[in-house]
Amino acid sequence: MSTSNETELEDIAVRDTRVSDAIDEPMRAMILDILADETLPASGVHRRLADRGVDRTENTVRHHINELRDAGLVDVVRFEEGRGGTTKHYGANTTVLSYSLPDSADSDIEELIEAVRPEVETALATLTDEYGDVIDDITGEMEPCEHCRTQKYETYVLLTVLRRAFVEAYHDGHVQSDRH
Repeated sequence: MSTSNETELEDIAVRDTRVSDAIDEPMRAMILDILADETLPASGVHRRLADRGVDRTENTVRHHINELRDAGLVDVVRFEEGRGGTTKHYGANTTVLSYSLPDSADSDIEELIEAVRPEVETALATLTDEYGDVIDDITGEMEPCEHCRTQKYETYVLLTVLRRAFVEAYHDGHVQSDRH
């Protein structure tokens, strides 16, 4: 029997219950995928789903969009006034990635990790040294009881910061490169 001391930690799988509960329905993951590429009203999402072979009523699609919005994964990005009233246009603010790397990529991934590891170590040191009190405040709100102090709340907060910083940097880099 292997103990945790004999096993090297290689990765951290993040399961945000807010996200996972909202996308347990496969169609919601498709809706997020669609809305990550363009902002659409519910009728537009309904058409894109139909293009993918999903046969649901527009009311069902609207319900799923509202569930994603309530979970904070989709935003109303603009309102359009028309003869029939106001149409809401939605956009995804979260991308869900559900992939597995091929085993053959392990050595290449290790090389990439070593290339960025010093910068990540510096970023983590900055976060914990300069923002330790903020992190403690956040983790304090996450802990429902004294027993739960053994949970990895600080790790979750730090990963959330790094993931969101990655998204902003990635987006800004692509926006800049698209302009050239």
